[in-house]
Amino acid sequence: MPFPTEAYPFVSAFIFFAGLCLGSFLNVCIWRIPREESIVWPGSHCPACNHPIAAYDNIPLLSWLLLAGKCRHCRAPISPRYFVVELLTGALFTGLWLVHGWQVLTALYLVFTGALILATFIDLDHLILPDRVTIGGMIAGPLLSVAFPVLHGQTTRLDALLHSLIGLAVGYGLLWLVGAVGRLILRREAMGMGDVKLLGAIGACLGWQAVLFTVFVSSLTGTLLGLGLMAAGKKDLQSKIPYGPHLALAAILWMFRGPACVDYYLTWAYALRQTPSMPYPY
Repeated sequence: MPFPTEAYPFVSAFIFFAGLCLGSFLNVCIWRIPREESIVWPGSHCPACNHPIAAYDNIPLLSWLLLAGKCRHCRAPISPRYFVVELLTGALFTGLWLVHGWQVLTALYLVFTGALILATFIDLDHLILPDRVTIGGMIAGPLLSVAFPVLHGQTTRLDALLHSLIGLAVGYGLLWLVGAVGRLILRREAMGMGDVKLLGAIGACLGWQAVLFTVFVSSLTGTLLGLGLMAAGKKDLQSKIPYGPHLALAAILWMFRGPACVDYYLTWAYALRQTPSMPYPY
């Protein structure tokens, strides 16, 4: 039975609000996981004065705006990142729902997107990618593939599991090889193992085609950002730039329209090859 069109605005609003709430929880995880603190207890509190945050001060987006980005009690500034993470999560959740509709694949993509957002902001803050996201993704990918073969566009559990394991091997192995070659050439660490494990998790959850797409897009965005920062004098060749956010961005783009982009490119490339070359004028 098709999903009723008239219900889309209401479901979209619900998905957006659910994304905001998850974004609020992700903010807690982003702060606490690198510090090895519990993400459950104690409840939300101001990191400056440790005063518990009341429920009415913990409403996604709205509370930050009403409090002008400050703690109600000590007036210490609250990073705008909290607002950004909530809004970003809500927007991405709504976008994925609008693209893929009401199906199991959408729910799986939402969960993976939340994990990628978590990894992104921890990497930006601390230059690390938590094992509970990277290794967790490498373990969850094959398990979810068996439970939900649609994750890899398959109809049998065995085929889905094989796709997941191949994606894991390609993702992990490809970036590990890049890091090994980089160490030989540059005589220093060129690729963190967190990035290697994250691409392995992306492959396990999205497949080997997504790995190739992710490597291409993340290399492009990473290079452009690096060149821009060096041109602005903010970084040099010895500076460390987190690569995890670029991997996460590319993986999220794949979940939105990656296969369609690849199909379009292959069609364009094939048509270009079939076009007779123009003779050079004399």
